[in-house]
Amino acid sequence: MSEQTSEQPMDKGRPINPLLKSVLEYGPVVLFFIAYLRLKDQAFEIGGTSYEGFIVVTAGFVPLMVLSTLALWKLTGKLSKMQVMTLVLIVVFGGLSVWFNDERFFKMKPTMIYLLFGGLLGFGLLRGQSYLRVVMEEMMPLQDEGWMILTRRLCAMFFALAVANEVIWRMMSTESWVYFKTFGLTAAMFLFFMTQARLFQTYGLEEDKDAS
Repeated sequence: MSEQTSEQPMDKGRPINPLLKSVLEYGPVVLFFIAYLRLKDQAFEIGGTSYEGFIVVTAGFVPLMVLSTLALWKLTGKLSKMQVMTLVLIVVFGGLSVWFNDERFFKMKPTMIYLLFGGLLGFGLLRGQSYLRVVMEEMMPLQDEGWMILTRRLCAMFFALAVANEVIWRMMSTESWVYFKTFGLTAAMFLFFMTQARLFQTYGLEEDKDAS
């Protein structure tokens, strides 16, 4: 990826301001939500085709997400596999929605993301491995058994979120789905990790404080 100094391994990347990192990661989603609320009841005539506000907002969200992810990569020198896969699915499904003027493709995107992540974790579990550990070990060191338990729980969580997204976008209004995507999915993941506090306490590893 980007050039790294000898003191800073590539896999750790370069540190950046936490606020800037949050803006780059969550800013496009917030802007998507705000733009949708402003344009949801409008229609736009472009090239002889009428596009609803949702499609127009999606068309702006995709390149904005690409630019913010590239900026994050430029500043930190790394991207996680999850970030890369998420961006690819955003470009593919967002692009399909705009190309075919059909909002259903973009609404299916969270389903595909969670099925992909859940499937990858499940595949690792079948091999007796925790792929989650590869991604998150630096953030929260755990014993081997702890990683396996957390991976099984998160795998189930991803599949549950995929089902929830399908139910909501198919049975509820677009506005309800936008609220769910913006707040519901984020809250669900936050609550999931909050409820794992006992696991982190039980299987957490003390950092080596004797290293000098």
